[in-house]
Amino acid sequence: MTGMSKFLKGTFILLIASLITRILGFINRIVIARFIGEEGVGLYMMALPTLFLVITITQLGLPVAISKSVAEADALGDEKKVKRILVVALSCTFGLSLIFTPALLIFAPMLSELLFTDSRTVWPLMAIAPIVPIVAISSVLRGYFQGKQNMKPFALSQVIEQIARITFIAVLTKAFLPYGIEYAAAGAMFASIIGELVSLTYLVASFKLKKHFKLRKNFFKMARQGKGTLQELMKIAVPTTGSRLIGNLSWFLEPIVVAQSLAIAGVSATVATKQYGELTGYALPLLMLPSFVTTSLSTSLVPAISEAKSLGNYRLIQHRLEQTLRITIITGSLAMVILFLFAEPVLQIMYGSANAAIFIKFLAPFFILFYCQMPLQSVLQALNLARAAMVNSFIGAVIKIAIIWLLATKESFGIMGAAIGIAAGTILVTFLHFTTILKIVPFTFKIKTYLLPIVIAIMSGFLGHFSFFSVLTGQVLIVRLSLSILFILASFTFLSILTGIIRREELKRFRIIGWLFP
Repeated sequence: MTGMSKFLKGTFILLIASLITRILGFINRIVIARFIGEEGVGLYMMALPTLFLVITITQLGLPVAISKSVAEADALGDEKKVKRILVVALSCTFGLSLIFTPALLIFAPMLSELLFTDSRTVWPLMAIAPIVPIVAISSVLRGYFQGKQNMKPFALSQVIEQIARITFIAVLTKAFLPYGIEYAAAGAMFASIIGELVSLTYLVASFKLKKHFKLRKNFFKMARQGKGTLQELMKIAVPTTGSRLIGNLSWFLEPIVVAQSLAIAGVSATVATKQYGELTGYALPLLMLPSFVTTSLSTSLVPAISEAKSLGNYRLIQHRLEQTLRITIITGSLAMVILFLFAEPVLQIMYGSANAAIFIKFLAPFFILFYCQMPLQSVLQALNLARAAMVNSFIGAVIKIAIIWLLATKESFGIMGAAIGIAAGTILVTFLHFTTILKIVPFTFKIKTYLLPIVIAIMSGFLGHFSFFSVLTGQVLIVRLSLSILFILASFTFLSILTGIIRREELKRFRIIGWLFP
């Protein structure tokens, strides 16, 4: 991997780890779905947004601020400032977690009874509360390693977390299932706590082994004297928190609005929970699976663009943005076609039910924009435009919730109203992020770079569709699906190299595949 930039090397490490993490995450979801079904997944998914809202408030947007500030301090060789950043951030997040963890435990019964229309959500909500302080500390350490552009501990901690979670999830859901679906969902939540705890242990060990600096030495003295550092971090963190808070508040309100809307439409609480489980527990995770590429790029983008900005190199910023969007469009267009064509067989193989296929087919074309949204938000944060990202996210969230309320209350739309709201919010936020960046960074929209991959993916999709329904009909379902997807990937790669969408010199950078293109 010689000659590869720190940005691309970091992205490549995150890419591999993120792919492994997503695969393991799907094994987790399959185990949950097989054990507790659509209704249990609905309970699990209804409780999850509340947890993420509490974690977002606890983190205060500090992981992004740490990443950006550490990258800038590291570029100037200021090791003392790096330590001060870490001390202040740990003090803040851990202190807040000690307030919000008991609050979640106290208010869980009220939330489940009044807002969710399904009182059984109380057990998953209470089971997950202890995870907050663990996530608070681990997110600070991940932000530190990210700022140092050392992506290995960041990436491996996520893989370790999923392995620990998958080990305990089957055991706990099976153990609690005889007591009721709500207890099994709580068991799945508790497995997440164990996963995060193992991950944090690894991050702390990585920090100590590398001997970055002695964190305990003068910790409280530095925390007390860190007012200036706190203000500096908050300038980045508060708008970032605002943006994430809006997203998480929107996600928190989503199951509440969906449940209340479906109740108005005459759908029972049990059926509403089941339908919400199909949309958010089955369809959306599958649609988000390809985002492991853009998540990896987004994580690497913040320190890479912050470093370029601190050096005043806007040409490099433009290059990084073009690089990121090109990779996103290539992977996103492939994902869109595969998910649209094979929604039913994929769901049938994974969950033993294809009920959520309608959501996947409807949302797949819009999710290319969702994949672009994450790196665009990272660019805005790195350019000190987190406030603009927050406003964009707020507008998108309001429109999404409004559309869900307007459509899901009507019997003719029902749960599809929620899917339409998600699509509308995605289109709007991506468009607003992109137009905001254009005001700062010059950008040329090239048809060959951004539209041709979509055309090639659709052409390859036709070939894959033909092979699945005409050529491979005698094969077992999983074999038919695997061969058809491989056929699409091979056709897409061949046509992309032929048209110059994927360049040979880029492939040569990676030792694994470089020897194929001498």
